[in-house]
Amino acid sequence: MNPFLDQTTKPLKRTPLRRKLGRYYYQFKRKLKWTFESKPFSKRLGGTYFNHSIISHKSILLRPLRDVDMQLQHNKTINLRLAVKKLDGLVIQPGEVFSFWYLVGNPTEKKGYLTGLVLNQGKIDKGIGGGLCQLGNLLCWMALHSPLKIKERYRHGYDVFPDVNRKIPFGSGATLSYNYIDFQLENTTSHSFQLKLHLSDSHLNGEILCEKSLDVSYEVFETNHRIVHQSWGGYTRHNQIKRKVIHKGDTTEELVFENHAIMMYNPLLEA
Repeated sequence: MNPFLDQTTKPLKRTPLRRKLGRYYYQFKRKLKWTFESKPFSKRLGGTYFNHSIISHKSILLRPLRDVDMQLQHNKTINLRLAVKKLDGLVIQPGEVFSFWYLVGNPTEKKGYLTGLVLNQGKIDKGIGGGLCQLGNLLCWMALHSPLKIKERYRHGYDVFPDVNRKIPFGSGATLSYNYIDFQLENTTSHSFQLKLHLSDSHLNGEILCEKSLDVSYEVFETNHRIVHQSWGGYTRHNQIKRKVIHKGDTTEELVFENHAIMMYNPLLEA
């Protein structure tokens, strides 16, 4: 019996009113949760960067997509620049929690955010502040290569685009939607860490720094990948993201994510 056969149900279609009311409800719940969070949130932007690099990564800014207006991608770079200003240099001290939306805030038109690409029930759509998920993906991938604990992370329930030039495993990023779909890290170590972020002409660049050199490294990989033809007619995609933790010659392996997504394209079509 295929263990993934019943992991992902047929897509639900909700009315615009139901989605709007649900969004307000969960945004209100998030604000209450922020108010009563028992651990302090990271807020301090460091004046200088730490000296020791833990992990660096970059992702391309302008990626042509079929039937998608490239202006949305150009707008995305502006949205990313605004968000990066809120996060670059952030110090995450021992015992603190990093929350993406707590720091970035609501990406509104009044703050300068533009219309960018968003996903709406598995379909490409437009929305103010669109494209910030690229920053969530970058932060998540780097966090997997650091001692920072991923406290909260979500991914899209849909697999929208085929794996063309994919650099990292499917399902190793994090999606974002103000403010209830958040990305959070917790520093459970005795050392302070710092985010270093910037945009070049072609890439979103990121780095996690530490106040001291660490004797631990990480290897992130995918296992148990499969595509399943479900009884309701669609295809779903499943995998696990694991990592090796290498410390003083000893290696341990741990499961970090298990992903289940509805595919929005036919996996049997030729490229």
